[in-house]
Amino acid sequence: MNAPTAPAVTPAVTPAATSAVTPAVNAFRAERIKFTTLRSLWVTPLLALVFTAGVTTAVGAALRGKDHNLTDDPSVGIFYGLNFGQAALTCFGILLIGQEFNTRMIGTSLTAVPRRGRLYGAKLALGALVGLVVGALGTAGSFAGYAATAPGAWDGPALARSAVAGVLYQALLVVFCLGVTALLGNLTAAMGVLVPTVFLLSPLLGGVPGVRRVVQFLPDRAGQYALRYADDPQVVYGHWTGLLIMALWTALAAYGGLRALRRTK
Repeated sequence: MNAPTAPAVTPAVTPAATSAVTPAVNAFRAERIKFTTLRSLWVTPLLALVFTAGVTTAVGAALRGKDHNLTDDPSVGIFYGLNFGQAALTCFGILLIGQEFNTRMIGTSLTAVPRRGRLYGAKLALGALVGLVVGALGTAGSFAGYAATAPGAWDGPALARSAVAGVLYQALLVVFCLGVTALLGNLTAAMGVLVPTVFLLSPLLGGVPGVRRVVQFLPDRAGQYALRYADDPQVVYGHWTGLLIMALWTALAAYGGLRALRRTK
């Protein structure tokens, strides 16, 4: 006589956990759909990738046989295209939420996702993910393109740190710009503040001796120092500390954006 078979035990699924995860996933999916369908959102990171890797490769090819490192630090040549690509990434971070402010579609988004923190978190997650992908592809393309014309730039003990920092910098930049835009609550204001600062004002002020001591603590200046191979005696912190300073700026901007969004009517 066969023994009775014990009933199969299925793992218990906590309803509270399921109800918490599903809306967050749906909010992220909605942001992903916006990203893939709105041309302004997917074109800007694509331009960032083209500029970052393409300009670097073009500069390396133009300087073949000459002083291809531009300076004593090979990373200046490797990440030369990032100076242009980050302008497009800045625009991407602004557009992720800024265009909804200017078109008044933020009200529709909040109707679909009443939990403002959930909506904002989905935008931050998408921005960080796209920034990481663009950062990884752009950094790899920059190293590969420049090394093809300047083989010596591929070597060096700081290679791994510079490459990792190149990826993280671009993700942090997107999230920082998204947070500042949410804080300002206006696309035009964010464009007027962030794009000139990152693309023009910050690099120029970084070359002014007296002002440089303060400018080195700005998020983009601190983050880009982590990309450098060589130490700069005029910078008072280390390379990884520079990336940490940028991460702190990013966290502060993201928190400020959340507080501002919660007060939006």
